This record gives sequence, C-alpha cells and structure tokens, in this order.
Amino acid sequence: MDNPHPKVEKQRVALVIQYLGTHFHGWQRQPNRRTVQEEIETAIAQVLGYPITLHGAGRTDAGVHAAAQVAHFDQMSLIPPYRWATILNSRLPDDIVVRASHKVCDTWHARFSALWRRYRYTIYTDKQPNLFVKPFSWHYYQYPLSESLMQAALEPLLGKHHLAAFHRANSARTHSWVEVQAVQCYRSGPFIHVEIQANGFLYGMVRLLMGMLIEVGNQQRSLSEFTNIWKNQRREEVKYAAPAKGLCLLRVGYPEFPFAPSVWYDTQPMFVFNPTEPSQAIPV
Repeated sequence: MDNPHPKVEKQRVALVIQYLGTHFHGWQRQPNRRTVQEEIETAIAQVLGYPITLHGAGRTDAGVHAAAQVAHFDQMSLIPPYRWATILNSRLPDDIVVRASHKVCDTWHARFSALWRRYRYTIYTDKQPNLFVKPFSWHYYQYPLSESLMQAALEPLLGKHHLAAFHRANSARTHSWVEVQAVQCYRSGPFIHVEIQANGFLYGMVRLLMGMLIEVGNQQRSLSEFTNIWKNQRREEVKYAAPAKGLCLLRVGYPEFPFAPSVWYDTQPMFVFNPTEPSQAIPV
C-alpha cells in the first residue's frame, strides 16, 4: 500500500522574474515600503503556509526595472518546482511576472553563483514627448548627444577598477572594486542605449555613471576629464544621478543555469525606430 504521507525533502527553486520598478521602492524588503522581494515572499508564504526568504541576484534601486532578475528560495512541499511560475503569476500584482521556475541544487545561489550582471540604460532624445516611452527612458533633448563620444568614455572602464566616484553613500559594501566586463553605447533613431556588464555593481553606480556620461555626450565634459574623475576617485565631482526609470537589469549570467536563453537572455523589448517614409501619403 502506498504511503499516504510521503517524505518531503527540501528543494531549492530558482525563479526568473520581470518587474516594472515604477511603483516599487526597489527590490529589497524595507519597513513600510512596497518592494518586489516582499510581494513575492508574501505570495509564496501564502501558498506554503510558512514564511520563506527570497534571495535575489541583485538589489535594484527604487524605480529601476528588471527584465530577468533571478532569485531562489527553499521549500518543504510536494509542489513541483516548475509549477511555481504559474502559481505565483496567479497571485502577484500586474507589475511583477515570473517567467519560469526550476529546481536547482542546494549549493546554487542566485547571488553568489552569478558571474555577472548586465544593465541597459535607455535615453530618448526626440523633442516631442511620448507617453509610451516615458516610463522606460530618460527624456533628454536639451542638447545633441554623441553616442560615439559616450562609447569612447566607457571603454577605459573595462577591467577591474576602484569606482568610488560612482558609489552612493549609505552602502553596506566595504569596498568599491568592480570588474567591468563589457560596455556598449549605440543609437536607434531618437533612442540611445547604454549597456554595462560587470561581476557586480555598486549602490547607485549605473545612474551616477550615466549622469556624468551624458555630459560627455553633450560635450560639456571632455573624455579625459571623465576618465580622470573616476580614476582619481573624485566623488565630489559626480553631481547627480540619471533618473531611475531609464535603467533595467537586463540579465544575469551563471556557469550553470537551468533556463533556456529565450526565458532570460534578452527579454526587454527594444524601442524600434521606424520613421514614416516622406513619400507616404497621410490619410485624411
């Protein structure tokens, strides 16, 4: 006769998560603040009947989006790990989606097993505002921007550097060393995209970097000045951070990852520039 009470073993479940950061005070749980971590932990606890801790690959700031955040939790239940995506999506608010869930080994960790994280920042340069672009980009049109100058400014960042100039205060991190693995700045019509990949990111790093990088793009700051500021750790000269809404955690890389690339690799839709042909008739 089958055992009516089969032994339940601990399982580690990995999630690939998307969220719109607009109405969140970041990823990490905080008292009296709406956060992504708390929303998902609450939904999981409602199903399991006991609290869990959700470990994320990175802690995005307030207002920052994620196309493929990665997280894990441990469960003691008979729920198959692959079912958690469907279960959670029926309980989570509209600004969070779990793209997939999968079982991983007990030694796998969303944060500590990650080799790199990649962020994308989007700038919209057309003078005319666009409501459908507004939540996901920095509308900057005051001065022309040169993507080639911005790319040239980014390239010296490749490698391992002490980036205290781009490190916000109140961070728990004890050092400012970052290994930057890839940088890319490219344009599509009125959109300029900047992508940065590193082994990890400092608190507020990308937004502070973008705030100063745009001064290179509009030629208010020279390439050499930009490089000297971060190489000499002159934090006091980095005056402001770019708006959070233009920033998206694009993806996270692991040596072993159970998800297909279609789930996590490039899931932030790009704004495609498709101008109307001059000869095309305008209907009346």
